[in-house]
Amino acid sequence: MHKLTRGNRDKVQQFMTITGASEKAALQALKASDWHLEGAFDVFYSHPQIKTFTDSRHLEELYNRYKDPYVDMILVDGITLLCNDLQVDPQDIVMLVVSWHMKAATMCEFSKQEFIGGLQALGIDSLEKFRERIPFMRSELKDEQKFREIYNFAFGWAKEKGQKSLALDTAIGMWQLLFAEKQWPLVDHWCQFLQAGLQALNFSLMGTIPTFALVHLLQSADYPFSNARISILAFSSRRHSS
Repeated sequence: MHKLTRGNRDKVQQFMTITGASEKAALQALKASDWHLEGAFDVFYSHPQIKTFTDSRHLEELYNRYKDPYVDMILVDGITLLCNDLQVDPQDIVMLVVSWHMKAATMCEFSKQEFIGGLQALGIDSLEKFRERIPFMRSELKDEQKFREIYNFAFGWAKEKGQKSLALDTAIGMWQLLFAEKQWPLVDHWCQFLQAGLQALNFSLMGTIPTFALVHLLQSADYPFSNARISILAFSSRRHSS
């Protein structure tokens, strides 16, 4: 690294600290992203050939630490223990990002395939590496494309098993969690509006409203919330997606 500028050396060290990658892998990812750190993270995690090796035995040990004693899954108690080990609050939005990476089908549950597959994709096979990835996963919320993907994932993930609609309180909790991160001004007004008169709304339909439409609604300080306008947003998004 002696030929690198001081700034680039610092980026290599920061990249290695966060990802657990070797110096060679760090240089490869940073050069591929023209020395943009966040771009290098994307390169690193989207190209398996430059990820760090994960030990399947260590992954099994991690899974067994958190899995339920009676069911071959990680359930609420196991996730609580995982959060304690990671020193992360269970209500922290980064746990939603973790679930997104694991492609979890249901909130507060990880199947063995979801848990181990997600950790392999992230290059994690120890608690230390898991803790080191938390800042990277938190930074993904600042990427507009990834935020949209996480937003769309959240509404399917939060539904009760076998239900097509999302409970009002759960939907409001998701919006408060997601939009608090973006610091959009009308989140509280939006949630109050829902509580006042939209209990019967099909929230599987609300999940289809694209992020750009809801962002526009929440950023417009004088936007008049109404059932009709929300139905138009949902209908328009369906036509857009089809």
